[in-house]
Amino acid sequence: MLHALTAAGHDAHEWGLGFNLGPTPENFAFLIGRVAALSRHSRQPVALVGWSLGGLFAREIAKRIPRSVGRVITMGTPFSGDRRSNNAWRAYQLVTGHSVDAPPIPGNFAEKPPVPTVAIWSPRDGIVSPRASAGWPGERDRAVALRCNHLGFANRAEAIAAVLEQLDADF
Repeated sequence: MLHALTAAGHDAHEWGLGFNLGPTPENFAFLIGRVAALSRHSRQPVALVGWSLGGLFAREIAKRIPRSVGRVITMGTPFSGDRRSNNAWRAYQLVTGHSVDAPPIPGNFAEKPPVPTVAIWSPRDGIVSPRASAGWPGERDRAVALRCNHLGFANRAEAIAAVLEQLDADF
């Protein structure tokens, strides 16, 4: 995904924290600082593209520093409905050491950030419930359906094309 976005002319960056082992106050503060710095450096709001749990980070960051964020694009992100509406919540709790019901970064994940927000989802996800990642009107501006599994959001040609289309879309 990163290479494809760069090849398409976008100034794309990794999140800078390696493998996502869940939210902590420290990594959330790091990400807020990183997004703010990238926005200052580019002199414009930046687009945040988040896959799965990374999409929850992106949505919450956009709520905290909306002037630094131009849009949020989530892929297979369980932001709507029950936090257990996915097949990974037990593994998440094991890896992070906290309950999905009591994350260390509090937030109403279904609440739409005050920036344009696109939810890319798939009925074939297999990990996250399609309803949880598509959201409802009012929780996102657009929902874009793909036909890929959860891992496909990161590297399938149709997922990359959908992200590129939404990065360039008018709202």
